[in-house]
Amino acid sequence: MRATPKSRWAFLALALALLAMPAEAQDRKVDGKLPVHLAADQVTHDRELGVITATGNVEIVHGDRILQADTVAYNERQDVVAATGNVRLLEPTGDVLFGEYMELTSDMANGFVKNLRMILKDRSRIAANGARRTDANKLDMAKAVYSPCEPCRDNPDRPPLWQVKAVRVIHDAESQTVEYKDAILEVGGLPVAYVPYLIHPDPTVRRRSGFLTPSFGGSSYFGSIARTPYFWDIAPNRDMTITPMVTTKERVALNTEYRQKTTNGELTGKLSGAFNSDDEFRGHVDIKARNDLNDTWRWGFDGRRTTDDLYLRQYNINSDPVMVSRLFAEGFRNRDYLVANAYAFQGLRKSDDPGQEPLVMPLVEYTAYTAPGAGGGRGRLDASLMALTRNDGTDTRRLSFRPSWELPYVSPLGDVYKLSLSVQGDMYHVNDHRPVAEDPNAFNGVTGRVFPQAAFDWRFPFVKHSGPVNQVIEPIVGVIVAPNGGNPNKIPNEDSQQFDFDETSLFSQNRYPGWDRVEGGPRLNYGLKWSAIGDQGGRTSVMVGQTYRVRPDDTFNNGSGLEDHLSDYVANVQIKPVRYVDFLYRTRIDKESFRARRNEIRGAFGGESLRVNTGYSFFDSATDSPFGTREELNLGASSKINRYWRTGFTAIHDLEAGDLRSLGANLIYEDECFAITTTLRRTFFQDRELRPDDSIFVRLHFKTLGEVGMGVYSN
Repeated sequence: MRATPKSRWAFLALALALLAMPAEAQDRKVDGKLPVHLAADQVTHDRELGVITATGNVEIVHGDRILQADTVAYNERQDVVAATGNVRLLEPTGDVLFGEYMELTSDMANGFVKNLRMILKDRSRIAANGARRTDANKLDMAKAVYSPCEPCRDNPDRPPLWQVKAVRVIHDAESQTVEYKDAILEVGGLPVAYVPYLIHPDPTVRRRSGFLTPSFGGSSYFGSIARTPYFWDIAPNRDMTITPMVTTKERVALNTEYRQKTTNGELTGKLSGAFNSDDEFRGHVDIKARNDLNDTWRWGFDGRRTTDDLYLRQYNINSDPVMVSRLFAEGFRNRDYLVANAYAFQGLRKSDDPGQEPLVMPLVEYTAYTAPGAGGGRGRLDASLMALTRNDGTDTRRLSFRPSWELPYVSPLGDVYKLSLSVQGDMYHVNDHRPVAEDPNAFNGVTGRVFPQAAFDWRFPFVKHSGPVNQVIEPIVGVIVAPNGGNPNKIPNEDSQQFDFDETSLFSQNRYPGWDRVEGGPRLNYGLKWSAIGDQGGRTSVMVGQTYRVRPDDTFNNGSGLEDHLSDYVANVQIKPVRYVDFLYRTRIDKESFRARRNEIRGAFGGESLRVNTGYSFFDSATDSPFGTREELNLGASSKINRYWRTGFTAIHDLEAGDLRSLGANLIYEDECFAITTTLRRTFFQDRELRPDDSIFVRLHFKTLGEVGMGVYSN
């Protein structure tokens, strides 16, 4: 039976309508514009008592709230709705209230519930002996229990993994909080902690200002450590986390992290500081800003500095060996790109000399492409302007241009050709601060060069279909013609110092990065690439190649692999037949002795139940590696034991020195309401006051309540 009430008192209007309407009219569709709707198997009206009773699958809709029960009675004189039998109230927030008996005002805003059971929006549960509802947004519960854990399917009466019991629990929907008084935390049915007062946001809250769960630890350097973060919700688009760290040996440190989103960009910042036991201030700043000015232009800033080169590592703050600060503006329009940069550097290694750290301001770079012309040919212009200064050493000003043109062509047979022409012009102004006695070849003045180059590439892929596998074999040849030399001693090398000859740079027209060094002389690059691609996604590829130079180039150091007429062989093998196997091998082999000068192996095998990662690196001391001979082995394994448990292991071994560099292991348990992570780590790194470090950290995460961290460190 359905009815549509037409007055404020839904039940009274319904009863009168039921008495007056014929049976067929009672089945008309409910008008959704009216504030209250009722559906029930039967409705009766006691005129003497002023009570209207609905029985059998009763459902009352009032706005966004729905009340369901076996029986609902409305007392007209007291304006009270009483529901009994399988009572359920669905709230607009997604919360659902269950009760044995529920008595509410007609607008469902006030009342009380007996034997309450409540499921919150995030599937958390609250149970109480009784509860009083006020103003439709506050539920005051007596002798209540809260837990986000799902009941055990095999034994629903077994206590959940963890729960909070309290003499009184108040859920305030308006302030979006759950408040406890005289609360006991139970884990596995056993009490483990008592607090007289506890409050946390309800599931509808995404973020809110307040203290986060503290963490505790200790180390030989800091002594005992306690961290108590505070989260500050400044605005919908801004927030900050402030974390004081109290130690027994090195006093108090403060770490702050600021985050802001704007319509056109973002701003993040990390700042920290501490006064140590010697009354010295130590700290760091790490700021990043990005802002779009319009559809073409944007600017950004990265500011990274620290008071000393050991601070970040001693305070376990992630950092790179070199801190780079940058201010830039860049524009994108059609095929053009322009960027203006300013750079400052701070090295954190023991060997770094602050006087040699350059200040680059400005570094302007421009790239533009023309539209494809006749035959598909297109032009390109690269330009660069740089000014670099140092306190000690060489100051450099450079202006460079490199116009180029390339023409691709695919023949009717399927082989691919590409012709490239370019000319690079550079002008330098150099000022060397070093005394002549220190370097008799030091140059001060203006110098430059003009460096033309022509390149012709050819490749011819052959394809063969073999059932579910497609094979491709592709010979590749590149001829480059350029003047010999091109790198006079008067031109400093600022941006081309890192050089690496491998299969990725085999067919490059200039293997040097940057502008300061060019690769001169006629040469021939050749290689062969084979690949097999399966219909199911598997792939295997092999590539090998070499370079022949008409005249040796003394610009390349001995051991670079390019110092003679014939270069070393470079090769790459990648095997990925199925999703559970991924293998990569890269090598450089001496052209005469066929001894490997470089080997790199990376492999990943297995799935979620057991996945093993391996890595091996070998660099001969004769190569350009700044570390000399290096041989290192990396091992890692991870396993998802079952639905709740997973573990992992990592190790780095220096085979050249015969020492371990680091060891790590973790064990993680996680379900829908709780997570515990145990991490053990051993590092063998040593630098001045930094010593090998042992650490163990345990993190307990009670979902919806927060997490507690406990760690012990030794350094």
